[in-house]
Amino acid sequence: MGELTGYQLGVIGALFLSVASSVSIVICNKALMSNLGFPFATTLTSWHLMVTYCTLHVAHRLNFFENKRIDTKTVILFGILNGVSIGFLNLSLGFNSIGFYQMTKLAIIPFTVLLETLFLKKQFSQKIKLSLFVLLLGVGIASVTDLQLNFLGTILSLLAIATTCVGQILTNTIQKRLNVSSTQLLYQSAPFQAAILFVTGPLVDQYLTKQNVFAFKYSPLVLGFIILSCVIAVSVNFSTFLVIGKTSPVTYQVLGHLKTCLVLGFGYTLLHDPFTERNIIGILVAIVGMGLYSYFCTHENKKKQMLDLSPGSQIKDKDSNTPLLGHQDKENHFEVKKATKDSLV
Repeated sequence: MGELTGYQLGVIGALFLSVASSVSIVICNKALMSNLGFPFATTLTSWHLMVTYCTLHVAHRLNFFENKRIDTKTVILFGILNGVSIGFLNLSLGFNSIGFYQMTKLAIIPFTVLLETLFLKKQFSQKIKLSLFVLLLGVGIASVTDLQLNFLGTILSLLAIATTCVGQILTNTIQKRLNVSSTQLLYQSAPFQAAILFVTGPLVDQYLTKQNVFAFKYSPLVLGFIILSCVIAVSVNFSTFLVIGKTSPVTYQVLGHLKTCLVLGFGYTLLHDPFTERNIIGILVAIVGMGLYSYFCTHENKKKQMLDLSPGSQIKDKDSNTPLLGHQDKENHFEVKKATKDSLV
């Protein structure tokens, strides 16, 4: 019981850290981009990841955590995939209306459920699906306004959905199959995520904004907000891997929509953004959906724990532990059968 309580406290702590850091960085980045005129989101993300890696490297040197070697090819492909997913999300935002971009983010949950059902044979009960539907309906009411379609924007959105879903599923699967912590996985993959965005970010940003990040005039205030954003991003990136590892990709996406509701609320309170009855109704519906999802997940987890105590469950677990990402290293057999991050962070 002590271990279970400790694990539950760890999950609650990870969820709280994720929400607090994500809402903080959205507010910081909104001030940086909207008020100070710094529009280079993809390049900023590459700086976030470089600072995250440097911070973890210092922590590793100070023996705050032990590094565990993961197969190099697996880490490179995983890092590039997550970096590419961020690029596609930013391009989707650039080529679509805000409403269609929000629909893209909403579509990540059902696609994740579909992929986990097809490839990982994971079962989602009708109650869980109903709660997710209520949640997505509420977030859709609160955040989706105009829906303008175009062919290129739709293709970019589909690519963003696919890469984000697979990346988050692999974040969870790699940690569990290879028995590595969120810190160890982030430490090894962050350089490759940062590298792909550091190379492509300025090009993507210049195409979307018609401005050159290297020609931008950096005032002390802008530099201060960039540094603050990078510091907060360390917590965001760490908590993202932590939450997905301790829970699931679907739960992380549910948490992401809670952040959306909080950002709308904070935007109205702190930044005086427009707030309508539709926003309020949507947020309330979304909160009901989150409550139902939390209740049903807790109830089903308790039932699963009871089943896990039954004889034969250990044998079944061993049989289900098939390798995922088609590559081997000396310690672990790890197979990638499919290749599937939110965010502008």
